[in-house]
Amino acid sequence: MLTEASIDMILRFSRASKAFSYSGLVGDAFGGAGRNLLQACIVINNLGTLVVYMIIIGDVLSGTWSDGIHYSGVMEEWFGRQWWDKRSVLLLLTTILVFAPLISFKRLDSLRYTSALSVGLAVVFVVITAGVAIVKLRNGSTEMPHLLPELVDQASFWKLFTTVPILVTAYICHHNIHPIENELQDPSQMKSIVRTSITLCLSVYLATSFFGFLLFGNHTLDDVLANFDTDLGIPYNGLLFPYAIPIAFDNRRFFSVTAALMGFIFLGANFVPSIWDAFQFTGATATVSVGFIFPAAVALRDTHSISTKKDRLVSWVMIFTAVSSSTVAISSDIYSIFNGTT
Repeated sequence: MLTEASIDMILRFSRASKAFSYSGLVGDAFGGAGRNLLQACIVINNLGTLVVYMIIIGDVLSGTWSDGIHYSGVMEEWFGRQWWDKRSVLLLLTTILVFAPLISFKRLDSLRYTSALSVGLAVVFVVITAGVAIVKLRNGSTEMPHLLPELVDQASFWKLFTTVPILVTAYICHHNIHPIENELQDPSQMKSIVRTSITLCLSVYLATSFFGFLLFGNHTLDDVLANFDTDLGIPYNGLLFPYAIPIAFDNRRFFSVTAALMGFIFLGANFVPSIWDAFQFTGATATVSVGFIFPAAVALRDTHSISTKKDRLVSWVMIFTAVSSSTVAISSDIYSIFNGTT
């Protein structure tokens, strides 16, 4: 609900300010400083999210460790231990052979087929997970997991709030709204596209979390894909240049910035220990700012006098929710670090 409300605010206030980008909208409300701050948050959010994606790819291909237990990767299971199945080598090959061709495109429209493929694979993954969980539930080979968190002390209670950055990250698409709308033949379709996308994401997230937790129970890892290396008991289970021309028209700048960011993401995926750490840093800071704080601030600023009473109320709710949950999440992380807990 908050995601849809914040995106609706961005669309309405962009039309009023005649802005064709998220940064243009914030710049209209808060000037150059606000625009630069938003752009920094978007860069941090995107870098953190892509680091998470590469960590997941590394976990799936090369395997991972959790609580002293090694979960084999796909390559190790298929070919055994080889010199080239190390995490850094596989991520380098993935970067060169998969990411490099994809990030060379300058228009989102060019990624429509890969986007459709990714959605299709997500649905296939949900169907497979649900099928395995149902089969194991019917033959009684799955344990009933704890449905409620175990609150043994005050620290465990506050630790619940560390999931907020992950939930927020799951629904952040605000910086993609304008590029998609600008490429639509009928921009009036944008609202229905946003609603359909959020509904699809919600359905996939709920189904994956429900059947994944039902299947693996208390042994569910941060990266649930890593759980699938085990025997499931069923058959077949195997910010630069601020005054330059738009980056889409400057090949040198496009490829240099892209290469630099991709290099940073590659290094982050090799040295950040888990997706949880990446989510906690970006989700509790830049992500909540991009998704909730900036849209709410624009509505409250109301430079074109179109904000309604409902807009102002929702804006204050978004700011309060974002700031309070992020503060608690960061405080809980700091407490865990200094007390040696995880």
